[in-house]
Amino acid sequence: MMTNPGNRITQGQFSFLPDLTDQQITAQIKYALKKGWALSVEYTDDPHPRNTYWEMFGMPMFDLKDPAGILMEVNNCRKTFPDHYIRVMAFDSTRGVESPAMSYIVNRPKKEPGFGVVRQEGPGRTIHYTVHSYATDKAEGERY
Repeated sequence: MMTNPGNRITQGQFSFLPDLTDQQITAQIKYALKKGWALSVEYTDDPHPRNTYWEMFGMPMFDLKDPAGILMEVNNCRKTFPDHYIRVMAFDSTRGVESPAMSYIVNRPKKEPGFGVVRQEGPGRTIHYTVHSYATDKAEGERY
């Protein structure tokens, strides 16, 4: 049985593990580069599971072959947005695939407010459930 102590956001690979160190992030970057995937660094203050389009930090790194350059972008993003969620995305541009191949969180805010389930009763006996992010109770830019 999987558990999630602390109600951490669990998006992408490695999300049930403790936070990755820079050495572990570099190892994953090397793996993606070896596969020929393009990497990008993205951030958000609204990590709702359906919010798949995060803000991109800088440009996608299609031709970069040195993991140190990508880790430098991750650290620059951490300095600029210390209280946001930051992830590394690897994009496989192989014809016929053309989609994200890897995604993992490399930075989290100190306090993660989590999500709640909202129950809505409809006509008859129908019940609808939606997920509400507590982070969105505050205005954008004031969430963390």
